[in-house]
Amino acid sequence: MKARLAGLWVLIVANVFAPGAAALAAKPPEETRKVAGLSAPAEIRIDRWGVPHIYARSARDAFFVQGYNAARDRIWQIDLWRKRGLGLLARDFGPDFAEQDRAARLFLYRGDMAAEWAAYGGSAESDTEAFVAGINAYVEEIRDGRRPLPREFRIAGTRPDRWAPEDVVRIRSHGLTRNVGMEVARARILCAGGPGADRLFKKLEPKWTSTVPEGLDPCAIPADVLKDYTLATRGVRFDSARRRLAAEAPLPDSQGSNNWTIAPSRTTTGRPILANDPHRDHGLPSLRYVAHLEAPGLSVIGAGEPALPGVSIGHNGTIAFGLTIFYSDQEDLYVYETSPQDPGLYRSGEGWARMETVRERIEVRGEAPREVELRFTRHGPVIHADPSGRKAFALRSVWAEPGASAYFGSLGYMNARSWPEFQAALANWGTPSENQVYADVSGRIGWVAAGLTPARPNWDGLLPVPGDGRYEWRGFLSHDQLPSRVDPAEGFIATANAMNLPADYPVAERKVGFEWANPARQQRIDEVLGGGGKISLEAAMALQTDPTDITSRRLLKLLAPLKSDDPLTARALDLLRGWGGRASADSVAASIYLTWTGKHLGPAVVAKAVPEAARALVGGGDLAAVMDLLDAPDSTLGPDPAAARDALLLQSLQAAVAEVEARLGPDPSAWTWGRLHQAGFTHVLAPLAGDSDRAGLSVGPAPMAGTSLSPLAASWRAEDFRVMSGASFRMVLDVGDWDSSRFINTPGQSGDVDSPHARDLFETWVKGGYVPLVYSREAVEAATARVLKLSPRR
Repeated sequence: MKARLAGLWVLIVANVFAPGAAALAAKPPEETRKVAGLSAPAEIRIDRWGVPHIYARSARDAFFVQGYNAARDRIWQIDLWRKRGLGLLARDFGPDFAEQDRAARLFLYRGDMAAEWAAYGGSAESDTEAFVAGINAYVEEIRDGRRPLPREFRIAGTRPDRWAPEDVVRIRSHGLTRNVGMEVARARILCAGGPGADRLFKKLEPKWTSTVPEGLDPCAIPADVLKDYTLATRGVRFDSARRRLAAEAPLPDSQGSNNWTIAPSRTTTGRPILANDPHRDHGLPSLRYVAHLEAPGLSVIGAGEPALPGVSIGHNGTIAFGLTIFYSDQEDLYVYETSPQDPGLYRSGEGWARMETVRERIEVRGEAPREVELRFTRHGPVIHADPSGRKAFALRSVWAEPGASAYFGSLGYMNARSWPEFQAALANWGTPSENQVYADVSGRIGWVAAGLTPARPNWDGLLPVPGDGRYEWRGFLSHDQLPSRVDPAEGFIATANAMNLPADYPVAERKVGFEWANPARQQRIDEVLGGGGKISLEAAMALQTDPTDITSRRLLKLLAPLKSDDPLTARALDLLRGWGGRASADSVAASIYLTWTGKHLGPAVVAKAVPEAARALVGGGDLAAVMDLLDAPDSTLGPDPAAARDALLLQSLQAAVAEVEARLGPDPSAWTWGRLHQAGFTHVLAPLAGDSDRAGLSVGPAPMAGTSLSPLAASWRAEDFRVMSGASFRMVLDVGDWDSSRFINTPGQSGDVDSPHARDLFETWVKGGYVPLVYSREAVEAATARVLKLSPRR
């Protein structure tokens, strides 16, 4: 892996910075445009990998051009983002979306906008006004015919909307918060199976025993209580059969990230290295977009979501920053008794409180508008009501708080110039809750856990609670009550969504959260970074694309003494005994192991150890919890736990081998992981496109290494092993020698399906490669492929 990346590195550097390259790049094609709303001339230099480098004469114009460019490259994506978030889908796509629109509107920020803008501090409001003005300038160019209507809008039969600045921050439902889904599932498991039935559902960390809150009947939680929440938060896909947008739920445990920051004493460069690869659902276009902004007082490059101003992952020439989800618990489901005479009244203390009712109109394409009612308790939106059962359910989320627009707070820290400034900028960070890592040109490294984290004085947040006043948030944990580190003795800090609270953290007092990601990625990263040698940029890239699944060490140890009379199972045991845990695309053992652990082992253990009534709710269980039971089998497996454990291992392995054989044929030598595990992206509009419009609406499939628990995160769909989520964007920064930094963003930078940059990075990405993240003016000019020269339109 290291040799392959080093060769790719040399090839890239030779092509970009070879003698004469700057001269050849000095005359890229130029296009001039007059743009309404721009204050002074500006330019966008688009490099050969599709990154826009924006040069403006003021910060205001830099954000304006960022918005204009986001619309130029990602207009369909950001337009759909806005319409979905504001609840405007039915107006464009018809009556099938009215319910989704109503649900989305439940979660909009409805507080005071002055408080909302103030929560972000500085120039957040004016920066957003400029950004949105840039989007609208491009939208107007489409509407008045100066720019063609992009193909996506022609296929869908729609047009892009104009934006208001508040649209950017009022939308909350695109962000990642947690844990209402787990609360509901746990309550239903306890109802079905009784105390302890949730043991394999999710391993709790730090070690914790949850109790049912006084006044809660777990059996009072209906199966469909989260219907509105799911409608509002899930992604959308077009359904060719009914020509509508069909919602697609996010994958479980697919939203995570890796990041690390390494001190100069531990690197071969003598400078810090900061790396980040966020994991989200894959798509065409990519979720993230890389941009570079230069203006007096503003210099920043990196990735963000294209509908937001600024960047959230990158550097500003002095500091570097990156993020992963810090799994604090930011949601609670409240259960109310409602009045038998009036379901709009809910129990509050000894009396009743009235729900607030908001009436809104939903425009519907092809039909008359619909009038809908949205109801709210003091805790938040009512997401389910059962008047006959005298119950109502509302979600309290940090989304309702000022300053909780997802990732928007990065406008504050992206201009920091020191560790104290970075910490101060994160003091009011809202959502998502994040592990923010830091490095600067002076050699300092650090980590801050940031995000609105409710203070729950008398419960742990693992189950729903009565909404009668007994269980109330007591504000939020302060910035200094969340953990942080700076310049640790070991010379590095890494996070990967695993439980990383310090050993002496007062868990019982603060109850940050108990449901963290599987520690496998974290353990492998710590193992490599803590191995004693110095880390190079190439080694950091190799670690981001390392397909090692460290869970194999524990499970293969359990398999080692076992034998099977079944020939294929015996062959599988032999293959696994010699396997080092690397889920490379050419590995046969990886196909066997990952089919086993991903589809067969958990359900077999759950079927043996969980009460029958709760099994379907527990599903395949949490692999971390399942592995703990297999390491220390107990009476839940029967009177002879060790023998039962061994039988489960062999039976589930035999089932996995049978599946691999059915999919790949009788010859085990052909059972390579890459034949099963493939990456390919299809545009959301592909099902609606006619033959003439299908070109460019998909890329791949191609064999891919990795799995959900390797640093090379590549989570896959159980039904067909298709890669569904992982790191579409990766970045490795050489802090101080910025032009040596590298990134990748698959399938390409552009969301315009007719752009040469829509799919050009996919092949490099799927093979674990990178391209330069150029920053200095000289390097940008050498890499420029196209120039847009913008001037004010009077």
